[in-house]
Amino acid sequence: MITNTELEYKGDLYPSKVVSYTQDVDSVYFYTENNVILKLTVLRDSLIRFRFTTKGYFSNDFSYAIDESHSHGYNHLEISEEETYYKITTNKIICKIQKADLRASIYDLKGNVLLEDELGFHWEECYEFGGNIVKMSKASRDGECFYGLGDKATQMNLKGKRVENFATDQYAFQKEQEPLYKVVPFYIGLHHKQAYGIFFDNTFRTFFDFCHERRNVTSFWSDGGEMNYYFFYGPNMQDVVTSYTDLTGKPELPPLWALGYHQCKWSYYPESNVKEVAAKFRELQIPCDAIYLDIDYMEGFRCFTWNKEYFPDPKRMVSELAEDGFKTIVIIDPGIKIDKEYWVYKEALAKDYFCKRADGPYMKGKVWPGECNFPDYTNPEVREWWAGLFKELISDIGVKGVWNDMNEPAVMEVPNKTFPNDVRHNYDGNPCSHRKAHNIYGTQMARATYNGVKRFAYPKRPFIITRSAYSGAQRYTSSWTGDNVATWEHLWIANIQVQRMSISGMGFTGSDIGGFAEQPTGELYARWIQLGVFHPFCRTHSSGDHGNQEPWAFDEEVIDITRKFVNLRYQLLPYLYTMFWQYIEEGTPMLKPLVYFDQEDIQTHYRNDEFIFGNQILVCPILEPNALGRRMYIPRGQWYNYWTNCMVKGGKEMWVDTKFDEIPVFVKAGAIIPKYPVQQYVGEIEFEELTLDLYYKEGKEKSVVYEDAQDGYDYKKGRFSFLSFQMTGKESELNIQLHKEGKYDTNYTKFKINFIGLPFEVKTVEIDNEEIVFDAAGFKEHQYLIVPKDFNVLHIIG
Repeated sequence: MITNTELEYKGDLYPSKVVSYTQDVDSVYFYTENNVILKLTVLRDSLIRFRFTTKGYFSNDFSYAIDESHSHGYNHLEISEEETYYKITTNKIICKIQKADLRASIYDLKGNVLLEDELGFHWEECYEFGGNIVKMSKASRDGECFYGLGDKATQMNLKGKRVENFATDQYAFQKEQEPLYKVVPFYIGLHHKQAYGIFFDNTFRTFFDFCHERRNVTSFWSDGGEMNYYFFYGPNMQDVVTSYTDLTGKPELPPLWALGYHQCKWSYYPESNVKEVAAKFRELQIPCDAIYLDIDYMEGFRCFTWNKEYFPDPKRMVSELAEDGFKTIVIIDPGIKIDKEYWVYKEALAKDYFCKRADGPYMKGKVWPGECNFPDYTNPEVREWWAGLFKELISDIGVKGVWNDMNEPAVMEVPNKTFPNDVRHNYDGNPCSHRKAHNIYGTQMARATYNGVKRFAYPKRPFIITRSAYSGAQRYTSSWTGDNVATWEHLWIANIQVQRMSISGMGFTGSDIGGFAEQPTGELYARWIQLGVFHPFCRTHSSGDHGNQEPWAFDEEVIDITRKFVNLRYQLLPYLYTMFWQYIEEGTPMLKPLVYFDQEDIQTHYRNDEFIFGNQILVCPILEPNALGRRMYIPRGQWYNYWTNCMVKGGKEMWVDTKFDEIPVFVKAGAIIPKYPVQQYVGEIEFEELTLDLYYKEGKEKSVVYEDAQDGYDYKKGRFSFLSFQMTGKESELNIQLHKEGKYDTNYTKFKINFIGLPFEVKTVEIDNEEIVFDAAGFKEHQYLIVPKDFNVLHIIG
């Protein structure tokens, strides 16, 4: 007779004492009495992976986040056994593993504590689903600050916050709302002027607590899966972010037009409306490179179809838009309408490509087309099929990019807004439930879309944008911050979200300029465009339910401000392109919060608003109405006000006057900023000279400019131009040394160098040690020189 059917509740469980250890090349295995194994792997001298199992063996090691094409290696690895702990030493750090309970502590080589376990690894058996709820708690140091975790709608510094990672369709989300669309379980800790990082590579629903529940404890945990995390040592935040970005991967260089201004709305239709919007941009001389078609371009919201009433000849329309410089981007959602006459549905059904419930039926949910089934993008065969579906859109019709939406995945009219937990996924041969696959579903859709667009756009580069993403998605796609709201609070949120995404590995990100939901005032839209042109992805997008949001929906003053700042973005395209090149080559974030820029200055640790655009431009948006100035923090060093060319000394907070058609922008002293002439779209005009704005500094400063054919893959064969300018300023002279790498020869032949802040009157100019004749009076008035682009040394003498 059964007398007790109730399972014993065991609560939290912990590793017991270590009974043995073994080493296998770069990995050390620690075995405990109660079957816990810790696999500690040294990937680099400053990068260690911690992987735990409680069952005496490890499951298959598989991750969608890790860039397997990136190799690792360390210089030194030494293991020794002490009385109470094991000691692992590399060239950068020391890690101690306690024999009593597997608790870890990590030190720099001077013995300073970087990070140490509080309770360390522990777990709770999950009888409802099987497996474990895995947990980790770390001791927090005095004054420690925390950053990262992707697009969280909260303060830049996460100290005192608890956040949740579960990709969720959060229409009109608010400040502090959790969770949002993206999952980036990576954070940066900073204390005692040293930075480290933690990447908890677990795709289940995860949580992070930064001294919220307990004052001096930081913890992270997950509803399932493994306790599997990576530790990155700086000591600089730059080192941590670069190392994380290397681990999870970097994108290809986008076509230059993708860095231009984009216009979108739910929805532009019929064709006459699309043409009207495009024509208005050209009439008003506001540059624009891309126009988007939302779900209404489809036949009954069926993906890969066209509504022939609204768009009778899409190929002709796309071609005519292209003639005027517009690239057409179309939306594609994951929900495939259940319709026996619909060719995409029939193919997926015949091939058994849809996600299934645990007991066999296909996952069914309501989205825009009505009842839908959903492809299992975690199946490589499904991804290959999905990629092939883009042939007509890209090859035949000429669409230039694809926008993946609703891929959290979002399901309407259900309480949790998404798939039930029992839905099954292939997970690249590691079958699992939706609990594990949910957070990576959107990324795998974007991956499949990227593969298709790349295949059919070749030899041009693909452009993809996604709403939902997991760490590593940056290898395939850009992103935006989702369905925001036309409020001043959301302008503040957008500023922080894009900065945070940039230091979380996903640099190619922007917000819906002006807000997606509700209607902005002209002033709010103007202030948002002034911020948005300094985001890597720059797009106005809005819900048609709340009125029009094109620049001309407002008054002439707003139109002029929009033109002024979009013109500025197009002038700065070579600077922005160079930022992107450094991102993909070096893992350097394109936007840098002040704490990243100067972590040793404690005044930067809690700054939210100011950021560094690239390496040498400081931006601070106006975030409240009726403001004609604001207080802001100027980082240490010397900075020129972009609008007045007046120099200020940083390391302090100060009031900065501004106007309705300006926001505070400063340029680092010594910088050489490249500029193109204003174009209505990328490639519209040929130009003979590249403008270089040189901001004088007494001392040395390096600036770089990357250029190539602006599209295509010749840059991977060395056909690029990488210019390094070394500026050395003295009391009465200035030297510029130029070094060029790469085989690409730009169309322009000259540099127009604008000299800003020169403290002396120029008497002599030498190029490559030869004095040249120049108009001294003209230079005194206009402060610029035109020189050949192939000089080696330019010497300005006072």
